[in-house]
Amino acid sequence: MIDSIRLVLADDESLTRGAVGALLGLEPDLRVVAEAATGQEAIAAIREHRPDIAVLDVEMPGCDGAEVAQWVAVHEPGTRCIILTRHARPGVLRRALAAGAAGFVTKSAPASVLAEVVRRIHRGGRYVDPELALTALTAEDCPLTDRELEILRNVDDATTAADIAHRLHLSPGTVRNYLSSAIQKLGAGNRSDAARRARDRGWL
Repeated sequence: MIDSIRLVLADDESLTRGAVGALLGLEPDLRVVAEAATGQEAIAAIREHRPDIAVLDVEMPGCDGAEVAQWVAVHEPGTRCIILTRHARPGVLRRALAAGAAGFVTKSAPASVLAEVVRRIHRGGRYVDPELALTALTAEDCPLTDRELEILRNVDDATTAADIAHRLHLSPGTVRNYLSSAIQKLGAGNRSDAARRARDRGWL
């Protein structure tokens, strides 16, 4: 009897999640034990099922795939994480790998590739999409500090500096200083423009 590799699959797009789950379920040695639509649901499912592998969409409500991978590295180190995304941006790759993810696969990859990556990660290996890895090596260096990037990730049209400060346990003045620095470094007109420029370059 084949020992199944147990998976938790997290993606906020139900159609994508269902399709990926169905395709992986066709593999005789893979078994999806739980699905999740948000980062918090993914953490709850991983805590409950303690899977071998968590396949995580990088962009989910609440906390994203990189943040879930970081939580897993601390609280459930027996689970290894694969980041699955349609946005092949070098900055996303660097952040996910720094968070402890063992694999990074684009959603355009065939299901057979994802299944083989799952097996490789389960054996203790690592995997990064080759085209993405090449793009990351040739991408321009990011001039922003980790804290500036963290703050820009929390910028949207409805969020104030005080909101960001509360979320990140900083003072509003500190947040404004970091935002001002990021705006200046990127030659942006305002913080929303700075966040957009950073995302376009793949740093967020």
